[in-house]
Amino acid sequence: MATKTAEGAGTETGAQHDETVAETAVTEEAQAPEQHESDAEAPGTEPRRPSGVGQGAGAVVSAALGLVSLNGGWVGTVASARAQLMGQLKTSSQAGVAQQIKAVYGDAWHATALWAGLFAVAALVVGVAVLARPAFGAPGRPQAPWIKSVAWGGVALGVVGLLLAALKYSDALLGLPSVG
Repeated sequence: MATKTAEGAGTETGAQHDETVAETAVTEEAQAPEQHESDAEAPGTEPRRPSGVGQGAGAVVSAALGLVSLNGGWVGTVASARAQLMGQLKTSSQAGVAQQIKAVYGDAWHATALWAGLFAVAALVVGVAVLARPAFGAPGRPQAPWIKSVAWGGVALGVVGLLLAALKYSDALLGLPSVG
């Protein structure tokens, strides 16, 4: 570290001291990247690896979507209530009982099943994407076991939710009661 002095006398004025400090800071900043680069290239150091936080979050989201697919969630409930209201508005009091049941309850049931199926498909897509991610990531970097477990749970819940949604929508599971 070099200092500037007034005519080599060994003493510094205030302005010269500020100039010296500024030069020292610039010199240290210029040398810092070189030191970090040489550290990164040193033998025996490992490159920084991704932590897997995104994959873990994706696995948890997949499991949550799978759980929502089993009960339809808030969106399914709102869609069901809307379909029920629309059915009540569309049917007249002179309509037959079978037509009223279908319009008021059947359409609402199908709306719930449709939304549950959409959540199940989303759970499947996210879960499969998390499980397939290591194939496209850094080679030699295994996926954490808990991430695989949670992602497989999300996929399984998605499959069950999709199956139940299809059975509800087709009226094979808890279909509308027959009249007469």
